[in-house]
Amino acid sequence: MENTPTNMFEWIWLIATQYSQLFIEGTIITLIISFAGTITGFIVGFIVGIVEDSKITPSDPLPQKILTRCFKIIFKIYIEVFRDTPMIVQAMIVYFGIRQIGIQIDPISAGILVTMLNTGAYMAETVRGGIKSIDIGQREGALAMGMSPIGAMIHIVLPQAFKNIIPEMANMFLTNLKMTSVLNVIGVKELFLQAKTAGGTYYKYFESYLVIAAIYFVLCFLFNRIFLLIEKKMAGKKDYVLAVEYMENNE
Repeated sequence: MENTPTNMFEWIWLIATQYSQLFIEGTIITLIISFAGTITGFIVGFIVGIVEDSKITPSDPLPQKILTRCFKIIFKIYIEVFRDTPMIVQAMIVYFGIRQIGIQIDPISAGILVTMLNTGAYMAETVRGGIKSIDIGQREGALAMGMSPIGAMIHIVLPQAFKNIIPEMANMFLTNLKMTSVLNVIGVKELFLQAKTAGGTYYKYFESYLVIAAIYFVLCFLFNRIFLLIEKKMAGKKDYVLAVEYMENNE
């Protein structure tokens, strides 16, 4: 090979430029799985968290009690299974398990499904905690004014809980962004697998992995700053004063 690199930095530059298309494709797939898995997982977690927080009262009809209890048991098992097993094992079981029963699924779809289920299990507890962080008196006040339990949850509790959940959702996305690297075991051509492919050409795996380490760092750094800005925007202004204080200061 002409102009063979003579040091580590030259090898890094050669791999980064010669296989730039592979790294771009890997980055795109990583982002697609991270975004799709986190958003759908958040929806799953929201549903599971609401069911987990729901109460069974003596006045509920018997079919509703049975249905609610069944869902609670199913969701509890789901949460425990996905929180207590590694994501890499989940990927293998989901991908090969689905294909074994005769359903053809591509690696990217399987990767999104695994990320969604994993995210949903963790977000369910976060959602439940966010709901419990809202003063119970607000829900009781809404019920006293004639709102239904579902209406109180949708219009009073969830909008406030959502603001408390946003930081954890952002952290979950950043975690998913890095955890997609384990999906290479089912053939997902994300960043790690692309780096392995590029590094295998010259047996320069160390230099190849340094390239994707830099890509991961830049992605996580940028998205972390974006989420901090969103969180700050949602928190509102910090320099407000209560109306009572304003009136007292201007008397």
